[in-house]
Amino acid sequence: MLRSLQEQRFTSFEILVVDDDSSDKTAAVAESFGAKVLQNEGAGKSSACWYGAEQAKGSWLLFLDADTKFESAEGLNHLLQFYQEKGARGITALQPFHTVEHWYEHLSVIFNIIVVTGMNLFTVWGSRFKTAGSFGPCILCNRDDYFLSGGHKIIEGAIMDDLALGEAFLKQNLPVRCLGGKGIISLRMYPEGIGSLIEGWCKSFAVGSKSTHPVVMFMVILWISGSFIAASALVSSLIRWNPAMILLSGILYVLYVIQTGWFASRVGDFKKVIFLVYPIWFAFFIGIYLYSFIRVNVFRSVSWKGRKIKV
Repeated sequence: MLRSLQEQRFTSFEILVVDDDSSDKTAAVAESFGAKVLQNEGAGKSSACWYGAEQAKGSWLLFLDADTKFESAEGLNHLLQFYQEKGARGITALQPFHTVEHWYEHLSVIFNIIVVTGMNLFTVWGSRFKTAGSFGPCILCNRDDYFLSGGHKIIEGAIMDDLALGEAFLKQNLPVRCLGGKGIISLRMYPEGIGSLIEGWCKSFAVGSKSTHPVVMFMVILWISGSFIAASALVSSLIRWNPAMILLSGILYVLYVIQTGWFASRVGDFKKVIFLVYPIWFAFFIGIYLYSFIRVNVFRSVSWKGRKIKV
């Protein structure tokens, strides 16, 4: 992220990096890019964001995860212009475009699609459904609205800080706009390996789904159910060798391949060939969702980076 910030054509900003008791060379790397490093030892992300906001001098605040990056030198300028055009109030949050480097990262494809649709904005009803909260990796707001809402201080301890922050703004009748970040900002998700991917989605998903509008959730369930029905019908017709049913179910299967691939192209650079076996990705999603649901509702805890988090 620091390198892409350094390359931006818009330069009227300060960069604050809050070092939250890191054990690597975070401070030295940040300073080498001209950032001001603030120490906030061991208090968590929300505390770090609040401390950074208190120290910031600007009238607008942009919170960025360290693993995000702007896609072009005009990325920041486009984001700021959009915010200003919308009245420069409340939150504008971007879900970064997911870049994929290793095969296991494709396992995130259905999660990425549903994270975007689950925020209640990407439906045919548009703004009739209030957004469920905010995306977390890229959040832009103005200073006055941030402190009016209570900011990250009021949500300290929340498992899904992005959702909680959006809810805090909404309680103050401040707008929350969630957009896809394609062409503006991107990130890699869980580059540490498949174990981190499973832990991360387990932590996020069952908790986050509670904030999704019931109608949107129902539509997601129908979509997922239909994906398995289409695949099952094709397999069944092949086993029975029913040409008419093979044709019909084959068309439905191909339509799901095309639709899922199109949705995925809006959220990440997933390889198109993977959607020929789309039931695998849906099945992985269902497995992790059920595991997450059990951890959240039965054991009341999830694991993340070697720690057990109570929920």
